Amino acid sequence: MPKQNRGPYILAAGAAAQLLTGIPAAWGVFQQPVMQGYGFSRGQAMLGFAVLVAAYGVGCAVGGLLQDASGPRPAGLWGTVLLAGGFFAAALVPPANAALFLVVYSLPAGLGSAFLAPAVLACAQKWYQDKKGWATGVAGVAMGLSGAFFTLFVKGVGGRWGIRVCFAALGAVMLVVCGAGALILENPPATAKEKTQPGLDYRQMLRTPQYKLCAAAVALSAPAVLLFSPEIFKIAAERGLPESAAPYSIVLGSAASAAGRMLLPAVSDKLGRKPVLYAVYIGLAAGSAWFAFAQAWWLLAAYALLTFFYSGGAAVQPSFNTDLFGLAHAGVNYGFIALGMSGGSILSYIGAQALPLAARHWLAGVCAAGGLVCVSLVKPVENS
Repeated sequence: MPKQNRGPYILAAGAAAQLLTGIPAAWGVFQQPVMQGYGFSRGQAMLGFAVLVAAYGVGCAVGGLLQDASGPRPAGLWGTVLLAGGFFAAALVPPANAALFLVVYSLPAGLGSAFLAPAVLACAQKWYQDKKGWATGVAGVAMGLSGAFFTLFVKGVGGRWGIRVCFAALGAVMLVVCGAGALILENPPATAKEKTQPGLDYRQMLRTPQYKLCAAAVALSAPAVLLFSPEIFKIAAERGLPESAAPYSIVLGSAASAAGRMLLPAVSDKLGRKPVLYAVYIGLAAGSAWFAFAQAWWLLAAYALLTFFYSGGAAVQPSFNTDLFGLAHAGVNYGFIALGMSGGSILSYIGAQALPLAARHWLAGVCAAGGLVCVSLVKPVENS
């Protein structure tokens, strides 16, 4: 197949892989089955989630380095092995062994998801350089839909055969789908313009104030969703939603996440990255206030608003980074920006364990306001 015709196939392959990497958005559907199937406490199950997200942030940096050195295909294949291997290993963890679960599942699954993410997003941007936001959105929209996929899969397979069989089955699906998608990933031939295009490598980027502000903004966007997503079923029930309707919180949140990942990057191509990111953080702050008081079905609408802006902002960020630091090292540079996710995950875990629900809502709103300030302070990078 001629390389110039591979763009749509790259997007399709990326979307297929991303469908299976959105585990953080769907952890609410895993939380109770993991607690019951492995004999974990609430804190142990939430720690498994927090370590997975933290490993995702670190893995984006490591995976970005691998992609920069070897290309998107090796990074995607290594990500597939780690992701699928983590799910296979989880099926074998004995009861009441939370430490082993963290080591053999949370760490490799987080790292594997992260190896795939920069490979897909940077590769898509290089094929569609004039529509980077749109390409990122198309490749990432499936990650938004992954919440609905995991909800149906866990309720179906896990509900019938248990969470261990569910983990093993997901590992097999990931091995096939993500592996096939990774094999298709390939960067386009570099043009003469691209070869001379200025851009910062990760060492240069790490020294800039723009990097620190962007990483901080990424971290501060996380609490609005991660403080609540592991326990969204429980929160929904306490706010008056029927137990049978609780799974809709993840399904609706997943649909809103997909819409945010598709719409906001495309809008940012037209209006600019910073205006859209301003809207993201204002939306997270306003949504956090609404979520604090919403009852019954309105709770689902408030949570969907949060997932729309959180996921949409995450999809705009790679293009924003590329605009700031150049396309040449987009994968590894985005990987280091994603370290902010690790910080946000740790902050969210500490907040979820230490604070009552009402205080968590305040923390989410304050963090969103802080993220808005960080984005407003980002200035264009001067290439020396």
